[in-house]
Amino acid sequence: MASLRAHIGAWMVRRRVKAPLARAQSVEDVRRILEGAGFPDPRDVTFEPGSLGGVTGEWVRPLSGKADHRLLYVHGGGFVACSPKTHRPLTGALARRGFTIFAPAYRLAPEHPFPAGLEDIVAAWTAFRASGPASLAGESAGGNLALATLLAARDRGIPLPSAACLFSPVTDLTAIDGSRITNGSRDAMFHARSIVEVAPLYVGEGDPRQPLVSPVFGDPAGLPPLLFHVGDREILRDDAIRMAERAKAAGVDAHLRTFPVVAHAWQFADRVLPEAKTSLDEAAAFLKRHADLETSR
Repeated sequence: MASLRAHIGAWMVRRRVKAPLARAQSVEDVRRILEGAGFPDPRDVTFEPGSLGGVTGEWVRPLSGKADHRLLYVHGGGFVACSPKTHRPLTGALARRGFTIFAPAYRLAPEHPFPAGLEDIVAAWTAFRASGPASLAGESAGGNLALATLLAARDRGIPLPSAACLFSPVTDLTAIDGSRITNGSRDAMFHARSIVEVAPLYVGEGDPRQPLVSPVFGDPAGLPPLLFHVGDREILRDDAIRMAERAKAAGVDAHLRTFPVVAHAWQFADRVLPEAKTSLDEAAAFLKRHADLETSR
């Protein structure tokens, strides 16, 4: 059963984000809405500018100094908005759970359509992984890029992460049915056509069905263990479910959990929302467990 705070949080997101997004007339409007809807920066972690593989970004570490695991985190924002700075509440929450994190500031659409952002993540991942075992995570569009990075790394012979965690990932930029429709009014942040409308900005003149754009059309065989978390009222619910099912069918150790009521990217509210704490606790434990297994081999 969902907490009372989950209901309150969903109501607030619906009022402060969904309604303005429905009125947005430009990419600049979307950026202003998404980038202005965050939480304060956490105070118990450090944020330092950095660069990996020629890609700028941000290092995130806990003030406690206990960060025995390494994580590359890919921020969301509909492929067109946000940055490592906007996602500090989320990366900071993961850092507090014992991770040294690098969050790449990948290039955004429509100024830089596919494959620019993906190539930035692959370059950053290649450099990050060269220093030793590491995990990968991302939410929303960042979850899409994380999954595409897994497919690209596998096919290019780049070492894969120990495991990956995907929070409400966009896995199909062509979908116009299922939860994209049935959850259109229930989703606290997005409308039924939200992904369809933003997809051309990211894909450009490319094919939205190609696996590096829509990972659900790819072959997940050989990918590392995957953990999917998604809200049962999200328009992206079926994106996570279908990707998890395809991964399992291909022999991947894939796990899926759906959360009732929560708004998209509810993990941002780690300090106040029980479901956010639960999601991040589970994700951290999952990533650490598989990283430790790889290290012990």
